[in-house]
Amino acid sequence: MAFILLQHGTVLGHNDGHVIVLKDHDVLIQGNKITEIGQNLTSPDAEGTVIPCRDKIICPGFVDTHHHLWQTQLKGRLGDLGFMDYMVAGNIQSFNYTPDDIFWGQLGGCLESVNSGVTTVVDHAHMSYSPEHVTEAIRASASSGLRSIFCYTPIWRIKSWASTVDYDDNLFPEWWYATLETLARSAPFGRGRVQLGLAFDSFKLPKEAVKNLWDKCRSLGLKLFTTHFVANYMTNSVNLLSEYGLLDKNVLFSHVNGIAPSDAQTLVQHGAYFSTTPETELQMGLGEIVAFRPDVKSNASIGIDCHANNSGDILTQLRLSMQHARGVENREAMEAGKYPSVQIKLEEVFNLGTIQGAKAVNMEDQIGSIEVGKLADLVIFDATSPNMACAAEEDPVAAVLLHANSGDIETVIIDGIIRKQKNRLVDVQVLEGPNGRTAESLSWPEVTKSILTSRQKVLDRGQGQDFQAGMQFLYKTFG
Repeated sequence: MAFILLQHGTVLGHNDGHVIVLKDHDVLIQGNKITEIGQNLTSPDAEGTVIPCRDKIICPGFVDTHHHLWQTQLKGRLGDLGFMDYMVAGNIQSFNYTPDDIFWGQLGGCLESVNSGVTTVVDHAHMSYSPEHVTEAIRASASSGLRSIFCYTPIWRIKSWASTVDYDDNLFPEWWYATLETLARSAPFGRGRVQLGLAFDSFKLPKEAVKNLWDKCRSLGLKLFTTHFVANYMTNSVNLLSEYGLLDKNVLFSHVNGIAPSDAQTLVQHGAYFSTTPETELQMGLGEIVAFRPDVKSNASIGIDCHANNSGDILTQLRLSMQHARGVENREAMEAGKYPSVQIKLEEVFNLGTIQGAKAVNMEDQIGSIEVGKLADLVIFDATSPNMACAAEEDPVAAVLLHANSGDIETVIIDGIIRKQKNRLVDVQVLEGPNGRTAESLSWPEVTKSILTSRQKVLDRGQGQDFQAGMQFLYKTFG
């Protein structure tokens, strides 16, 4: 069995939810699992790789619990938009994507995640225009090397868009359920890395329709159900799923800004988790970030949301959420006539991006921390970089959370395979199909070239599409 031995690094481990710093430690990976952690470990008598990690920080792979990975070609056009304007310029642009465009957009999103030290993503894949769109997205995810949960999504599909929008008012055509069943029979994909889940936001449907969908998905073995919820914009799906008897630990909400205390209590009591995505939430007017609110923080995790809108660097999102929440606490203290003090500690923030994310997807026994027996999803930082030097010696957790960026990540290992090495993504082995053989090997510059070609095609198809017509379509269907 092939091995990877990480030698003499500073390991960020966990013990009962607390981060423990293990200096001058080794980590042995055999196959796709961590088999030993200690000092002066010896190499197995097999073919393998030894990576010197002195002056390096070995960190668990980060878990991104909410992302729309297909949107790569839309980068740069969303930065000044609020929520509903984003929905037109971002969300429903999947109408302008062919299956080939979806492949390149999805691959770009996956590789940006890997480059940033994210090893697991919950992918809310709201681009299901055809079976081919879906299978190309999964093929890209499987090819990328990323671990993900591909959450298959029913969407209202536009048929034509010019001065007006004509759309298919059947949310569940025959092919949608047929594709669901085919995917469920074939899952998981990419040697087990890509699992199947459901993403669903159409709670205007009758109760029985929602319950039937849940029952169908459960019977097919789907174990994660994800949905958007923002109190001021959307149907109260926390309350609704509770009333329907569908709320449990397999449900993952996105955002939950403005959640009422009673709904927060319901969410926590049922074991459900939520994903906070600070950059989009703050820009798009969704309300205060609630990841550190005392009544729900036990069930919080973090996500990127739209790498088309903002950085796919999860360290940026962790830092932004922490400092914003600290600022809110400071303001409240001053308004109460008290001197502010820092209540939100770095350990809590580190856990938000690691073990809390693993719990959110019910994989805490497999990912989210560096432990013997867990899957080998690891990130190695250069502690001597201009950003991290000195900080790493004083407090490695602070060095990662407050000083590092994706450029400081030398190595990313997912499922025991090196996906980033010497600060560069390794070549992508593009698969023939979601579970197919390798068809070709592509470098990042070659992937970029195809993404840029696809971007222009998407732009060209969008010419002449009336923005307000898109908005009216959303008013009819969104909910």
